[in-house]
Amino acid sequence: MKRFTAETANPKDIIDELLHGGGAVAISGLFSPEEIAEARAIVMEHSEETAEKVTHFQGAAAEEGKLNLQRRVWNLLGKGEIFSRMAAHPKLMEILRAFLGTEFIMGSIAANRILPGGPGQEPHVDYPYWDFHKPETHPIGFNGSFPMNAQVSVLLDPFTKESGATGYVPGSQKELRYPGPEDKFFDRCEQMTGEPGDVALFYGVTWHCAMPNNADHDRSAILIQYLPKWVKPMEDMPAALPKEFLDHASPDMRQLLGLNYPYPEVLDAARAGNTEGRT
Repeated sequence: MKRFTAETANPKDIIDELLHGGGAVAISGLFSPEEIAEARAIVMEHSEETAEKVTHFQGAAAEEGKLNLQRRVWNLLGKGEIFSRMAAHPKLMEILRAFLGTEFIMGSIAANRILPGGPGQEPHVDYPYWDFHKPETHPIGFNGSFPMNAQVSVLLDPFTKESGATGYVPGSQKELRYPGPEDKFFDRCEQMTGEPGDVALFYGVTWHCAMPNNADHDRSAILIQYLPKWVKPMEDMPAALPKEFLDHASPDMRQLLGLNYPYPEVLDAARAGNTEGRT
């Protein structure tokens, strides 16, 4: 996996790697140790209970009775201002505007905590491609030649081979296909290793999955999904946030929440007049 710093993270080089290279990059130096500690403390506080939350690609864990070893924390924007800063970091915004269009949105921001002994996931691709194991439900000719997704993982714990750093198959993003047993994912995969504060940025059609945590410590990260403005987001974040948050949202946060994009709209009740077109 190619590695960049906050200073060397050139959007052109990163986008070339996402589309035509391995499909994933690492960026260091975006977040301070204090910011990571603050985010981690909030995630720990909200994931101490073992109550199950909705999760994905964990069928084997459910069968083995180990879902309690993977804990999700949803609606992070409402749980601490640090998560707004992470989601709208200027360097990430610069890269993603070039990758997904200047008015891109955020589809989800959540934490994933895998405790020691926690199993890995099913190899998969991410939203909105994530149910491509049912290709008949998607349009003919659907492909990954232009991006409709970017994923950012902000590491809160050491991501090592032992702790289950995300596994991925470099180059698998070049053909949109859901991985199957015949692809021998676990024989071919590399891992997105890194230290707390590092960011893994990858194109969501790259085959990937969380690996089993065989370490003696947690393996936690903030997972942020970004989408073009016209893709239906996975989380209804505005509905989960208080009015005060929405009223005081920064311009970048309003964009990320999709508040600047009016559709779907009840057009029979919309303001009269021409609203689209070059002139």
